[in-house]
Amino acid sequence: MNGADLVWVGISTVLVLMMIVPGVALFYGGLVRSKNILSVLAQVIGVFSLVQILWFAYGYSLAFTESTAFFGNFSRAFFSGMFNIPGDTYELSGTIPELSFASFQATFAGITCALVIGGFAERIKFSAVLIFIAIWMTFAYIPIAHMIWASGGFLFGEALDFAGGTVVHINAAVAALVAAYVVGPRLGYGKEAMQPHNLPMTFIGACLLWVGWFGFNAGSSLAANNSMALALFNTIIATAGAVIAWLATEAVMGRKSSLLGGASGAVAGLVGITPAAALVSPVAALIIGIVTAIFCVWGVNGLKRLLKVDDTLDVFGIHGVGGIVGGILTGIFNAKPLGGPGLETLADIPAQLWSQVEGMLIAAVISGVVAFIGLKIAGLITGGVRVERDDERQGLDISSHGEQGYQK
Repeated sequence: MNGADLVWVGISTVLVLMMIVPGVALFYGGLVRSKNILSVLAQVIGVFSLVQILWFAYGYSLAFTESTAFFGNFSRAFFSGMFNIPGDTYELSGTIPELSFASFQATFAGITCALVIGGFAERIKFSAVLIFIAIWMTFAYIPIAHMIWASGGFLFGEALDFAGGTVVHINAAVAALVAAYVVGPRLGYGKEAMQPHNLPMTFIGACLLWVGWFGFNAGSSLAANNSMALALFNTIIATAGAVIAWLATEAVMGRKSSLLGGASGAVAGLVGITPAAALVSPVAALIIGIVTAIFCVWGVNGLKRLLKVDDTLDVFGIHGVGGIVGGILTGIFNAKPLGGPGLETLADIPAQLWSQVEGMLIAAVISGVVAFIGLKIAGLITGGVRVERDDERQGLDISSHGEQGYQK
């Protein structure tokens, strides 16, 4: 066991936790209307907590033990066999205790499921959210994580995804998109103004995400080494490039460069560099951040109109589009002739790109199908996933939780 590696992974686990509560919670919370702020916060902390319990019970075991191409086995259920407290002995995963690795991965499962909430915010029953997430995590997140990250997984060692471009972002984005279609648009969508109620809150959430993302990306090295150092700086430079690119794109489009644009650009850059974090050079990371931001501006504007969907918080427009762009560019810039540490020649790029696209397509199909079925099951159990029209008009804070975020 390496003490420095253990400490770094422990810090990274806490940083990823900060990304979710409070990061995602505040980022999402500021974007909804004031009558729904508490519902979003409740959904984020409720979903995250539920996923931690399921991950402990069976999620980690099915995701990271060896069995089939898409699922592991139950040998590590309830973290069985990881430690022997009387003997003070721990099973190792590389140079750290397996318990530390399992804890780190628990936060990844948690943030992936929390991101999905943005697709159906402001109109879904709290009970339906929890049931749906339990189903989706079990039959979508776990097999996709196993497929790409676990030894014996279908694309393990083939599809490059350093910290979760496909496993986390594309996976969550497709589920959010399908959920937005199934649940339907908010009352008045396209007819009434539905502006974010608290942009400073969203900005704070975005900043917490950026800081926490160092645990997400650099922590995925699972060691205090050169890979960690590269991932850390790439996370800085790609995100900075994306912020400037988003603000510049707004100006070129004839708009004012906005705070929301800057915050969205930061998240877009973070998403884009996630699969590439320690797999490309800093110059490539800057390019990835810039290109991803430009595509994501289109994703939350033009693509959203083409899809005709009320993806409330633009989960697909940023996490889906950003994950796709980042994943493809990872397959290109990983080549050594382009400064990357991986592919030997440019001739290896086409095969790598196919592996990247293959992983994305399989993940999208699994995530989308499971999301559709999961929502239907949740609807049968709860009498319909959507709140009553009067409750939606009143706001979910009062109708679902009996509280108000702000006193008049």
